[in-house]
Amino acid sequence: MASPSSPSRRLAGSLILRPGAEGSLIPGLPDDVAAVILCLLTFPDQSRLRATSRAWRLLLSAATLLPLRRSLRLPSRHLVCLFPTDPSLASPILLDPAAPTAWWPLPPIPCSPQLYGLANFAAIAVGSHLYVLGGSHFDARSYPLGHPLPSAAAYRLDLALSRHRWERLPDMHIPRGSFACAPAPGGGVVVAGGGSRHPTLPSSGSRTSSTEWYDAATRTWHMATAMPRERAGCVGFVAHGAGGVGEDEFWVMGGYDRYTTVGGVVPNDLYCRDAMALGLWSGKWREIGDMWVEGERRRLGPVAVISAEDGKVTDVFMLDGDDIFRYDFASNGWSKEATLRRKIPETELCGFVSLNGELHVLKSAKLPAETLHPRRQLKKRLALEFQVYNPLARKWRVFTTYPPVSVPIDFRTAALCTVEL
Repeated sequence: MASPSSPSRRLAGSLILRPGAEGSLIPGLPDDVAAVILCLLTFPDQSRLRATSRAWRLLLSAATLLPLRRSLRLPSRHLVCLFPTDPSLASPILLDPAAPTAWWPLPPIPCSPQLYGLANFAAIAVGSHLYVLGGSHFDARSYPLGHPLPSAAAYRLDLALSRHRWERLPDMHIPRGSFACAPAPGGGVVVAGGGSRHPTLPSSGSRTSSTEWYDAATRTWHMATAMPRERAGCVGFVAHGAGGVGEDEFWVMGGYDRYTTVGGVVPNDLYCRDAMALGLWSGKWREIGDMWVEGERRRLGPVAVISAEDGKVTDVFMLDGDDIFRYDFASNGWSKEATLRRKIPETELCGFVSLNGELHVLKSAKLPAETLHPRRQLKKRLALEFQVYNPLARKWRVFTTYPPVSVPIDFRTAALCTVEL
């Protein structure tokens, strides 16, 4: 290994520590051993420790850390990002599953004094970039007051930087909330459908069939072929070669395309049982057909996808009540995979996301807090219960964590996504 006085030092046998980083990383340890130790720390700890010294800031930067993890053949680092409510008012928070007690807050997105109540936005990660797109909100300048409007705003935050801050991107061409969204090949984002419906006013709202994609290289939005019909409340993902098609496709599932009223008063959504896919090279939509027969279920539940190391989707799962179903591309149907270890009341909603090849079901709860005084009345503390299912081992595990929030998390308005660094 090169001496500390040499123009550069080699770490872990492959990486070079540039000149100017004098002194050892950890006194008493060889730099290659110290680099491995720092590389194995959780993301919140790495974020805090970047300010320790110039050498640590250099090592824990994305340009050095990610190649080092690859050279050590460490698995990709996956984080959960939770948006408890309106991201302009409450900070998004990150959780590293390697340390379920270590939540890391991110800055809120820039807020406007006229806009409030943002919901139904899309939170998605592409590499180290975290995007917040669209949504439905209220505008104090609009008339009539209290009528929700769709948003076209787009924000991005780079988690690889030492100082996290949101960057305002060009607006989407079409304002939309509650829409399908997925990472596009090449580092962009593709979106489709959506509308203006807001959780506080669930009886009406506009819908759109438009599709567009964001080119991260040129920082521009481009319109694509619109869906055959309007659809909102849908989910999306990119699959390769599904259904015998030899190209990447942007799949859109579920949602609603119109609504009626029962007795002329009570609104009733007409949910979609079918799916459709956009060929990202051909630019054409193909209709997949109904995924279940009438009466089997009312609507599509929360969906989570599991991808291989190359990023290609391998499995699609849906949470329907207390059961998890697996989607079969060949038969265009859902088959039961597993049942939750702990039942969830029908009146409660939960989060559903994939992480490290496992499915995570999140439920908000209140648990007694620990106290040193046995006679003192126990106070309840806000908690998140994780039920984790491994599809390969077909085994469950459950753990509880305490996020830094002051009110229970309502998954009607909260948003979840996973970040792979």
